[in-house]
Amino acid sequence: MVFKCQEDSFLQEFTTKVIQCDKSDGGYAVIFEDTILFPEGGGQPYDHGLVGDRKVKSIVRKGAQAIHFFEGDEETAPFKVGDEVVQRLDWDRRFDHMQQHSGQHLITAIFDRELKYNTKSWWLGSESSYIDLDAKDVSVEQLALVEKICNQLIVDCTPVGVKVYEADDPALKSDVTRATRGLPEDVSGPLRVVTIEGVESNMCCGTHVRNLAQLQTIKLLSVEKAKNKCLVHFLVGGRVLRKLTECYEREVQFNGLLNGGASSHVDLVRKLQSTVRSTQRVAKKLSTELATLEAEKLNQQPVAPKYFTHHRCDGPESDFINTFLRMVKLPDCFLFLTNAETDNSGKGQLVLQGKAEDIAALGPEMCTILEGKGNGKGTRFNAKVNKLKNLPLCEKLIHERFASNEIVVEK
Repeated sequence: MVFKCQEDSFLQEFTTKVIQCDKSDGGYAVIFEDTILFPEGGGQPYDHGLVGDRKVKSIVRKGAQAIHFFEGDEETAPFKVGDEVVQRLDWDRRFDHMQQHSGQHLITAIFDRELKYNTKSWWLGSESSYIDLDAKDVSVEQLALVEKICNQLIVDCTPVGVKVYEADDPALKSDVTRATRGLPEDVSGPLRVVTIEGVESNMCCGTHVRNLAQLQTIKLLSVEKAKNKCLVHFLVGGRVLRKLTECYEREVQFNGLLNGGASSHVDLVRKLQSTVRSTQRVAKKLSTELATLEAEKLNQQPVAPKYFTHHRCDGPESDFINTFLRMVKLPDCFLFLTNAETDNSGKGQLVLQGKAEDIAALGPEMCTILEGKGNGKGTRFNAKVNKLKNLPLCEKLIHERFASNEIVVEK
């Protein structure tokens, strides 16, 4: 069956009748005499829309029928067989899908014609789409060539036509349609052939524009290579304009943040990165020196303490903790160290070091108090924690276990 949405992809409202309405999981499955709401298929997602005042949850095609699903747990069905209903289409979503789908046909055809790269599959995403080419790679120059040809065909207002054939029609085997790539196995009845004039013809069940001018523009974004895949990501029409708007708004923000125009952004960011790396090197050096001093100060205590706590709030870097633990020479001293994130979120790092029996007794309980996740074995316990404001409760546990010789350094 060829649905109304396939006969006229620009039809936004349609009156039809209910021929079946059955209870399904969490709602009802409904079949109409015809539909302008496209069921998912051929790589194109299903349409959104209303039937009467009921929102369509999803639409799938099963053989020659489109099944519309509606939410609802009421005992009374939302529609009765024979009801005359009005279908209303979410046009913005439909036109976006038409642009991406027709754009894919065009991109695929030009890759095939110019470079002999066959398209193995395609995917229409909510933000961008891609085709999977039967190629090892696509160069920047090849992308530019295909994009230029596609956009010239758009400028030339190249017509797009759809014809319906019976499955045994000899025209399906003619030179005009010899490049057809087939349809799902359960498709029955008449077959639709979408033709971009002078470019290619393909069997397709999706919705399409009438003229390439309605695509507005095509932008090939990037090539993603993976195992046995070569994905070319692209945008068509309204998505190109939205992406341009996003990029421009981001550019304006960067103008203020970097105190310079778009032409200088790259140089300014590189200088900023260089400054950050230099600052990080200095900070690491100072952190290491400070940790060494703190460890030496502890080592020089006249009487070795039973436990020592040290809490910092200068970020998740572990240079201080690692250096401190390496420099401390008091094997019997229980060490309780934390390093908090700088955003005052309460998240951070916990490290315990001491006798195995003390680690076993205090580590898991302190990790629970600080809402963390970690593990310990022998004389060391490490954890990522989320509630450092509970540090006093942990220090109370330590104090109760060791009872004397407390030394606390807070940073």
